[in-house]
Parts: sequence; C-alpha cells; structure tokens
Amino acid sequence: MPMNGDELRRLFLDYFAEKGHKVMPSASLIPHGDPTLLLTTAGMVQFKPYFLGKEKPPATRLTTTQKCFRTTDIDSVGDSSHLTFFEMLGNFSVGDYFKKEAIDFAWEFVTDRLRLPEERLWVTVFLDDDEAIRFWRDKGVPAERIVRLGEKDNFWGPAGDSGPCGPCSEIHYDFGEAVGCGKPDCGPACSCGRFCEIWNLVFMQFNQDTGGARTPLPRPNIDTGMGLERLSAIMQGKSTVYQTDRFDYLLNKVAEVSGKKYGADVETDRAMRIVAEHSRGITFLIADGVIPSNESRGYVLRRLLRRTALFGRMLGLEKPFMVPLVEAVIAHMGQVYPELKSRRDFIIELVAREESRFAETLQTGMQLLEDMMAAAAGDRRITGEQAFKLYDTFGFPLDLTVEIAAGNGFEVDAAGFQQEMERQREKARAGAKFVLDKAGHGSHSFNATCFTGYDQLAQYGTVNGIIKHNNQADAIADGEQGGLILDKTAFYAEMGGQTGDTGRITAGDNIFVVTGTVLLSPGVTLHQGYVSQGGFGIGDEALTSVDPSRRYDTARNHTATHLLQAALREVLGEHVQQRGSVVAPERLRFDFSHLKAVAPEELARVEDIVNERIRENHPVTAAETGYQEALKSGVTALFGEKYGETVRVLAIGGDEPVSAELCGGTHIKTTGEIGYFKIISESSVGAGLRRIEAVTGRGAEAWLREQFKAFEEKTARFQAEIDAGRHTVTALERELARQDAAALISSAREIDGGKLLAAAVHEVNMDTLRDMIDELRPKLGAAVIVLGSVWADKPVFLAAVSPELVTRGYHAGNIIKRLSQIAGGGGGGKPNLAQGGGRDKDKLQEALDAVSEFVR
Repeated sequence: MPMNGDELRRLFLDYFAEKGHKVMPSASLIPHGDPTLLLTTAGMVQFKPYFLGKEKPPATRLTTTQKCFRTTDIDSVGDSSHLTFFEMLGNFSVGDYFKKEAIDFAWEFVTDRLRLPEERLWVTVFLDDDEAIRFWRDKGVPAERIVRLGEKDNFWGPAGDSGPCGPCSEIHYDFGEAVGCGKPDCGPACSCGRFCEIWNLVFMQFNQDTGGARTPLPRPNIDTGMGLERLSAIMQGKSTVYQTDRFDYLLNKVAEVSGKKYGADVETDRAMRIVAEHSRGITFLIADGVIPSNESRGYVLRRLLRRTALFGRMLGLEKPFMVPLVEAVIAHMGQVYPELKSRRDFIIELVAREESRFAETLQTGMQLLEDMMAAAAGDRRITGEQAFKLYDTFGFPLDLTVEIAAGNGFEVDAAGFQQEMERQREKARAGAKFVLDKAGHGSHSFNATCFTGYDQLAQYGTVNGIIKHNNQADAIADGEQGGLILDKTAFYAEMGGQTGDTGRITAGDNIFVVTGTVLLSPGVTLHQGYVSQGGFGIGDEALTSVDPSRRYDTARNHTATHLLQAALREVLGEHVQQRGSVVAPERLRFDFSHLKAVAPEELARVEDIVNERIRENHPVTAAETGYQEALKSGVTALFGEKYGETVRVLAIGGDEPVSAELCGGTHIKTTGEIGYFKIISESSVGAGLRRIEAVTGRGAEAWLREQFKAFEEKTARFQAEIDAGRHTVTALERELARQDAAALISSAREIDGGKLLAAAVHEVNMDTLRDMIDELRPKLGAAVIVLGSVWADKPVFLAAVSPELVTRGYHAGNIIKRLSQIAGGGGGGKPNLAQGGGRDKDKLQEALDAVSEFVR
C-alpha cells in the first residue's frame, strides 16, 4: 500500500535520526532576523548563521521538515506541479560530513528505504564536479544516467540576495519514455514532464555578497532539500501533486462547496487547484503571524486571499466559502504543525473577515472592469489609468487585473499603471512633513557614538561633529540652532518607538540645550537643540546630562509596554503580536494584531494583570546574547524587525520571567517603580490592528487628576442644572398649588363665626400645603383650614385658624392632635398654625372627615 505524506515525513526524519542527526522543528515562515528574505523559502534558512560560522549549532548533524513559501510561483499555481506553500525535507551538515556522505545517505534512502527502482533514477551534477561524479559511480549509477549541467540548473543559492551557496547534485525520477517528448537528447534538464526532481544535494562552500562576489565559507557544509509533495506523487504513483493525499482532501472540499467536479474540464480543474493550493498557504501564513496589508508579507497574504476569491467566483462561488477550506487544512495538518490548532479561531476569523471585506470590492470592481473591457473591445487594452483606478479605488492589485483581463483576451498597460503609482507617490512626498534633511550632510561620515545611558545619566565625551542648517560646521555659537555629535553620550536616540532623551550638554560655562535626540545614521547619535550660552567647537570636551525625570517617565512607560504585551497575549491569545509602539514620557501607545475590539471586561483583565505585575515588584534585567540563542529561549521578537547577530534581551521577573523580549530601549530596575498603569483608550487602526493608549507613574497621576477635575466640573454643572430644575419644579408646584387651592374654595362650609375647609390634595409636601393655605386665607376670611396629603408614603396634615376664630376657641394644635391620632401618628402646634402626620396613609380621608365632628 503506498505511503501517505505523513508516513514519508516520519520515515525521512527517523532515517536521519538513525544517522546521528538532531531532529529540529520547522522554523516560522517569517524569517526572523534575516533581512535578505521576505519569507522562508528553504530548509536551510534557519541554519544560515551556523553555515556562516556566526553561531554554534545545537549539533553538527541536523534534519527537519521545513514549512516553505515561494512568492515567485504564485502566478504559476494551477498547473500540475507549482506550489507556493510546500514542505521541504532536509538533512544538514555543519562542517561535519560533505559530498561522499551526503550522496551515500541520499542513495541509501531512495533505494533502500523508499525502494525506488535504481533504473528509474538519474543524477545531475555541476559542470566541473568530477568528485561528485566519482561518488555517484561508486554507488553504481551508470555514466549515461549522470548528466553535467551548468550554473542555472546545478548551482544553488543564496536564499535571498546574499548568503551561503554552492554547487549541487540532484536526483531525478524517470517516468519513462512514454511520458516524455521522445527526443533522443531528452534528459533531466528537459521540461517535457518525463523527469521529476526528487532531491537536491547542495554542497555549501561559498558565501555570496549582495554584489555577487563569492568567498569560501569557514568550512564546507551540506544542505539538502526534498519536496514532500513531489515525493508523495512519485511514491503514490500519481502524475500530479494534486492527486496525492497532500491535496485530495482539499479538492474534495472545493468540490463540495462549489458543486463542481474535479476532472470535468481544464479551466475548472485549474481554478479548483488554485483555490485548494492557496488555502494551504493562507492558513500557514496567518498561523505564523502574517496579517493582510498592502505591503511586504501582508501583501502576499492579501494577494492569495484575493486570488482565491477570484477563482472561487469562477467556480460559481458568489458567497463566502474559504472558511471550510481553512478548517480542512487545520484538521488535516494540525497534528504535525500544532500552531494551526492553537491559532485556529484567529485564522478562521481573519479569513472570514478578509473574504467578506473583499466580496463587495470584488463585485464592484469586476463590474467596472467588465465595463472597461466592453468599452475597449476595439483595441482590447486596459489603460494604465484604468488599472490604477481599479487599484486605488477598489483594491484590485495590478496582477489581479492582468489575470482577469488576460482571461478575456485583453492586455493591460502595466507601464502606464506604474506611472500613475509614481504620480501618487510624488503627491504623498509633496505633502510630507518637513524633517531633518540628512541629504545635506550625507556625504560626511562620523564615527559611531558610544551609548552609555543604560546605567548612567551623565557621560563625558568629545564633540566630533556639528550640524547647522543641515550642513557640517566647525562651531556653533550662542543662540544658534543645530546638532552636536559626540563620541560618547548618555542620551538615548529615538528608535524602536521610544522617544529620544532631552537635557543639556555643558562645557564649562557653555550650555547646549538638547530638545531631541535622533540617529543621524546607524550608530551615530545627533543631539538636536540650541546654544543657550557660550558656544561649542569640534574637539571640545563636554558633559552630556540627561533630564532624569523625563527619562524615568519614559522608562516606566517602556517597561509597561512589555507587561502590556504579555497581558494581552494571556487574555486575548497567542496570536497577539506587537505591530508598533510609541513610548514617550507622558504616555505610551501600543499597536497589536487582533481582529476585533477588545471587550471592556477584557481590557479590565489586562489592566489588572499589568498592575498585579507592578505590585509584585519583579526585577527588570537586560543581557546580550546571540540572536538565534535568544529565539530558542522563547523570547518575543518584534514582528518584521531586523536584528543583528547580537541582541539585548529585556527580562521581567526571575528564573521564570513574566516577559522576555528583544529590546534596545531604556527601562526601570523593578516593576514597582512604574507605580500604576491605566488604559485610557482602545481603538482600531486598520484591518486586524488595534491600538491601546495608556499612562503610568506621574502620567497616570496627571491623567487621574484631570479626570477628577473634569468629574468635579461636570458634577458642579449637573448640580447647577439640578438646582435650576428644582427651582423650576418648585415654581410649577406652587402655581399648581394655587390653582388647586382655588378649586377647593367651593367645598368650604359654614361654622360658628366663619367657614371650615377640610380637604385632601394629591401628593404634595408640607411646604406646598403652606403655600396652598396662604392662597386660601385671604379668599376664605374667617376660617378653619385643614389640608392633608400623602408624602413619602405617609399622611401629613396642616391646619390654620384665622385670628377671629382663635378668639372663639378654635385651636389648630388641638385639631391636628386629634386627626393625626386617627392616622396613627401625632402632631401639634400653635392655635393659629399646626402640623402633624401619621403612619397609615389609608387613614388620611378618615382623619379629614372627622374634623367636621369636632369643629362646628
């Protein structure tokens, strides 16, 4: 029974483990620390520092299955063999064995372990590599099946614009004469399809610089690569990689979602292959941290997503369809690559969001392109201006427009498109903010500045450069603006998101006020500012003195960003990656990858974690180490950042740090110095990107003070509004009371010497009852007035007796006592005015009715 891909992968790794090779995990598709590569394109990428002699390998014999991605094949995907994402099986020797052993291992594996028939195997070698030919002959390969080829076919590397390279020898599988072109000179270099390259053995001997010059490596190495997909096709007896277990499950899923049958027609097959192939690449790119954007790796991912959407449309898929394909990839390959499972939710959500966003663009852009083609049916040409409009307005990349147009028999003016792009860039440059013009002094070279500011805030140095009016000068005088360059400084130059220091540079009585510190060129620190007293010249000895308050405020915020990233990853997930930051004295800003707004409860949890780490008062330490060693220890590196061979690791915590990142910035010594951390905003800054702004230390104090001040001001305004409203309500109540009082006059009855009015009114307080009695007195004359109401869920009473009736023996206090008792309470007062209340509001009317019985 043919071996599937997983079995072949395991067979390969086990074989080389038997031969003393250390099995290494696949590196990320993002080649951290390698500025020469956009994405990982070969198995040797993670081992380049070992081949160059810059770092010590974990073993001299290594083997891997490496995730690879090659952008050069995107447009070729859809034929029977080209892929963007693939798995590369490889064995490597770092100065251990060389050609003979590499050939021995390869021949034994393909003939003994894979049991491929020897008569089907051909070998190619570099033109003058007689040594390799001799080794292959020793293995029994006949001379007629060993082919010498030139540098185009049999010299590999470098991966990127520079790095290790060397001549190579390849093993090819012969499908037989019936498959090929039939020409007598048909061989491994022929493109007819008869021969398939299985394995490339690279004899790594040189280091090539960016100019193409090659120098010998410290010692020769071996780098081999065998594509798992191609090997699977051969071992499973298939004519294309798409018929193997590497893709058959995906093509079945494409058929399921589209209702199309694979093998029905050429164009449908091509579209199905593209959708299936790109689904793998999309899944793995996102799993390794790539986010769709309009540049760099993000553009590669977005291009794959859009091509998938386009060819899905050609299959009749008008609605979103990618998520089931991505889920199939994760289910099929997640056991081997656990990052797919751990980031499953993030991958699916991002794909769904990007596909949904592009769906409307695709619909509108396709209609516009169809209109353009209809209008240009005569010359069958899309102008550069039209192509740019599709790009600028609808997000159609040029290659997508070219692909759609070509499918309809149209050409696209690519040169005109580039001219439109350049016009847009010119507009952007014209509107750019003025910055320090380095071009004016770019021809001058300065020695690197030694930065000593990690451990001290003052440093003596020698002035070896002066900049005035963007040109080099010999001196700078009182009142003049410019910049000073010293051989040593305690000032931190703006970089890595951290703002530069401010302070003073002094030489005796001469003072230069530093308003900002930047890098003039790599390693050269420029102190920007002005002379406030005296002057400075080349060769002067001076003291650089950093503003300590500002430095420590900045350091607090910088250390807080490290705690913030760790907390975000803990709360939101491991997909969170820093995508930029600004660290200033008064605040910090942190941009990170996340698909949706952070919920209030999540923000609260993040804030709590950071403040807990602050209270725990963890030590903050920095140490320099090799870049590869740092990555292997699990430190966090900034996405897309280029690092040197030696890096600075900033760790927060002891033996098990709560955070460990590569960072060249300045920090406090313990987290307790941060004081307090407060998130003040969370917002979106683009697709899949969020931004948090926060404050710490004195900045947090100032922010809280402003918040309290604003709160007090708002409270005062609200109180004033409440008071004004209360006065308005009181006035309205009194007006209503007067109106209600007037309505009660008709209910008064005659008593001895005057009138009696006893009535209930609707829910008013005692003050309003007084207002009503004051309204009634002049209108009733000699009278006994008793009013009752329910206020605060209890009965209240007020009685008033006119002077004439007081002399006749009527007493307001006595009246109130008797009726209040009926309501379960009490009260009293003077003969002319008294008040009372009870506990039972239901007795209100009964008490008022009783007044007539004792007031006659």
